[in-house]
Amino acid sequence: MTETHRVTAILPSNDLDASEAFYRTLGFEVENDYGDYRILADGKGWHLHLNKVAGWPAHIEHNPFGLYLYVDDVDAVADRVRDLIIEKGTPHLKPWGTYEFAVSDPSGTLVRIGRAVG
Repeated sequence: MTETHRVTAILPSNDLDASEAFYRTLGFEVENDYGDYRILADGKGWHLHLNKVAGWPAHIEHNPFGLYLYVDDVDAVADRVRDLIIEKGTPHLKPWGTYEFAVSDPSGTLVRIGRAVG
């Protein structure tokens, strides 16, 4: 029997509806909705849990969390969120060997989307 290992991020969110809408744009769908706790996935390997935390974050720029979503077709995802991309002119090849871009979710979580190149 083969065991599969994976990790799933649990992100705090002050506004679950806004966070859900943002992650739907990236390709996630809600698998389970427990009111103040939602489980999202894209059916290809991305998994994310959103947890309602009132007042989080106190200042959006103080959110220390980040995600890296690996995907084969970076450009297709970028096309869905083009107006939200932080660094204009991306996605592009980074010196560390990834083709990527970054956006910020409604709670200020940095979300990088990319793939390893080479």
